[in-house]
Amino acid sequence: MEVIREERHGVLFYVCPEMRAAGFPHGFSTRLGGVSPPPWDSLNLGGSCGDQPERVSENFRRFCAAAGTDPDRLVKNQQVHGDTVRAVTGADVMSFPGQPGTVEADGLLTREPGVCLAVFSADCIPVLLCDPVRRAVCAVHAGWRGTALGIAARGVERMVQVCGSRPRDILAAIGPGISTCCFETHADVPGGLRAGMGAAAEAYIHPIPGTEKYHVDLKGANRAWLLRAGLAPEHIAVCAACTACGLETFWSHRRMGARRGSMAALIQIGEGP
Repeated sequence: MEVIREERHGVLFYVCPEMRAAGFPHGFSTRLGGVSPPPWDSLNLGGSCGDQPERVSENFRRFCAAAGTDPDRLVKNQQVHGDTVRAVTGADVMSFPGQPGTVEADGLLTREPGVCLAVFSADCIPVLLCDPVRRAVCAVHAGWRGTALGIAARGVERMVQVCGSRPRDILAAIGPGISTCCFETHADVPGGLRAGMGAAAEAYIHPIPGTEKYHVDLKGANRAWLLRAGLAPEHIAVCAACTACGLETFWSHRRMGARRGSMAALIQIGEGP
């Protein structure tokens, strides 16, 4: 499995072909292909960034058209940087695509066909999960705190609990996010990973010689959590794109601060392969 870059209708985004072929429309957005002016140029999907809601709505419609998802069936999270994964239904669908997210959780889960899950990022790691057997989906936002707490594994566990999924059936795609090259931290992030992962965390922590700082591999750590939760290695795709390296394509909180737009990761249950 892999995560590749595509362009449709002028919208640039990333997708896992194997998950799409299994009947799960989805996508990881970039900042390209929307209608918003600077500093949100152009495909801003964040409803709380200061952009006009009408522009955010149009951006969602464009991104959903490219990804094959339904902008009128969106459920968006309101991130809390924890490890909560909430099950949602059509009752949680937003009345307007330009609204900010309302479900307080860093992960969303559904078995209801057509409901489109949305989580947001601008350096943090988005993870999309699908189960082709039980027909369930989950979308996760993994910042460093969520990564340390194992939110990707919590998503798998919730799919098992709520949907009866078997980990060996689940497919996962880890989307664009800040990579090891650019995620320079103090000791708090390594400390959090060690507290959550134990000795296994050391593989994702790289001391920077001559400093008290570290480079940390959040994508690798999330992959490790998915493996720990029982996913098969061949069922995990990891996007190599670094949001902090590619400012022409992505927004990066680390590089740009708060005056910027936001990317989104979307997934829903389609009609099947």
